[in-house]
Amino acid sequence: MKPRRKPLSTARKPDYFPENQVVTGWEARHLAGQPEFEEYHFINCDFTGADLSHKRFADCRFERCNLAGVRLAGTALQNVAFAECKLLGLQFTACRDMLFGVHFDHCQLRYASFAGRHMPATRFVHCALDEADFADANLSESVFEACSLAGAVFQKTQLAGADFTTATGFTIDPESNPLRTARFSLPGLLGVVAKYGLVVE
Repeated sequence: MKPRRKPLSTARKPDYFPENQVVTGWEARHLAGQPEFEEYHFINCDFTGADLSHKRFADCRFERCNLAGVRLAGTALQNVAFAECKLLGLQFTACRDMLFGVHFDHCQLRYASFAGRHMPATRFVHCALDEADFADANLSESVFEACSLAGAVFQKTQLAGADFTTATGFTIDPESNPLRTARFSLPGLLGVVAKYGLVVE
């Protein structure tokens, strides 16, 4: 009997922030002129449509922030947590590759794109991921806890060991997405075998 594969480790969510780097109610103008943010905690900020291109965020947390339509060309997100944030349509695929690492908890991620991203062991918890694009991404060992995935795109996506047991709405073609040791609930299997026209009772 083969030993069970050890799950991939993921960076611990940032939880330490210097007092002067816990900011509330910021807008895009507050980010202008500063290229790097390390150990910042952003609370109730409205960055709608802001241009964050080529900025670096490391060990930061965004909480109850609106980042809809934010531009992320060449942006570094290095162990960044998002909680209860609006991230509609964000192009995470445009982010810098080096040390890319994110956590999502109760976030709105409809129409977001993670296409081509290398992000194994990422946790999505209670997130709306409808119509999100995961094509060509590496999501091995990732967890989709209580997430809605209606219309989400999985095409040549690495999903080995991923956990979909509490996710809903997804459709995944097992012939074009590696699914070895991925976990599903029995109702969730309907989204895997849908193309075969099978009836699961």
